[in-house]
Amino acid sequence: MILAAGLGTRLKPWTDHHPKALALVNGKSLLQRNIEYLQQFGITQVIVNVHHFASQVSQEIKNNNGWGSEVTISDETDMVLETGGGLKKASWFFKNEGDLVLMNTDILTDMDLGAMITQHRSHQPLATLAVTDRKTSRYFLFNDKNELRGWRNIKTGEERPDQITKEKLIQKAFSGIHVISTQLFSLIKQEGRFSMVDVYLDLCSNYTLQGFDHSESKFIDVGKPESISEAEKMFS
Repeated sequence: MILAAGLGTRLKPWTDHHPKALALVNGKSLLQRNIEYLQQFGITQVIVNVHHFASQVSQEIKNNNGWGSEVTISDETDMVLETGGGLKKASWFFKNEGDLVLMNTDILTDMDLGAMITQHRSHQPLATLAVTDRKTSRYFLFNDKNELRGWRNIKTGEERPDQITKEKLIQKAFSGIHVISTQLFSLIKQEGRFSMVDVYLDLCSNYTLQGFDHSESKFIDVGKPESISEAEKMFS
């Protein structure tokens, strides 16, 4: 699933008239690039959620025949549901699957997704989360067994969950790519609009959620106008 419903406020003025997913990097939209990225790992059945300028995204997919993939739309025109609510709404799409890949449309990477899937299938956690050592303001916190234990905002000092373990924890920046066991759907208590981060923090004390470190790979969050030119240097 590619999450493409966000308002993209950081990418104004482009997003005043277009969805973030169709922002161009060297002539290819972020959405096209991520559909083609998934194809490299044999993933050709994709569901894309839409909200902001939803019809533009749907039309672009139709005009390009899904860029060679079978692309389904999850319509969030009425209300943008964030990462968790968006995935929950699209859960029907994965009913015959054991695992799924979830990713944000505004990130570009050459991370070896195949290696991440292999790790996930080998260890069988509820979810495997792509992370790096880059600097950010919000971090996932892992123990020395690479298990998720919490979350920290270093600007505000907020930590979750409240009863966070006092063992030594390692900060990692989340990359917006998840490999998720479909068993997770039965454990999601939240309704409506919510973040996957909330789901993970609710579950990490009782279930295994792991990190997959890809600090050696190219990665960029194409969230701001200046990051478009940076992405164009990184991805041809």
